[in-house]
Amino acid sequence: MSLHSTHTTYAKDSAIVTIEQECLIALGSNLGSRAGSPVETVAAALSALADSGLRLRRVSRFFATPCFPAGAGPDYVNACAAVGATMPPPAVLALLHDIEARFARERTDRWGSRTLDLDLLAQGDAVLPDAATQTRWRDLAPDRQRSEAPETLILPHPRLQERAFVLVPLADIAPDWRHPLAGTTVRDMLTAIPGSDRASITAL
Repeated sequence: MSLHSTHTTYAKDSAIVTIEQECLIALGSNLGSRAGSPVETVAAALSALADSGLRLRRVSRFFATPCFPAGAGPDYVNACAAVGATMPPPAVLALLHDIEARFARERTDRWGSRTLDLDLLAQGDAVLPDAATQTRWRDLAPDRQRSEAPETLILPHPRLQERAFVLVPLADIAPDWRHPLAGTTVRDMLTAIPGSDRASITAL
């Protein structure tokens, strides 16, 4: 399958068969929601993912993680899930945003506290919108990351390799997933994270 393939169909016995692709999704909450505490909110969000038509394949442990950036609010509960999807990435992202809205997510501050955060990290080996754009956002200087946000879906998630709070739970369910452009696995990315960052994240 091409690096740029995001949704594949083929004919079999005169019927159209849609290929299910694996999506990697990061979940987080530090405010809680109508579902309860942050732990209860993340658990409820996993149920919402399954109820929405995505097929839960694997779910990480839940982790307590320091708020990012430091001092921005209460600490988080984070997890990752691998789900099967038969829809293209923009449709998956729209579904995630719809679930966030059901949990009263407000998008007022780029890195502010939140009831629920659902990030599409990767879908199969898709590179969106193209290799050059993905690489440009992945290489964005740290001082520009707070103020600049892409206007289109970038896959894999351009900050994936920098965030221990994503990589630690992701390593629970997809340690051998390999970035289609950088060539590094989740295990490689986690090893490159400072030890102090890894140590600050604890399983619940």
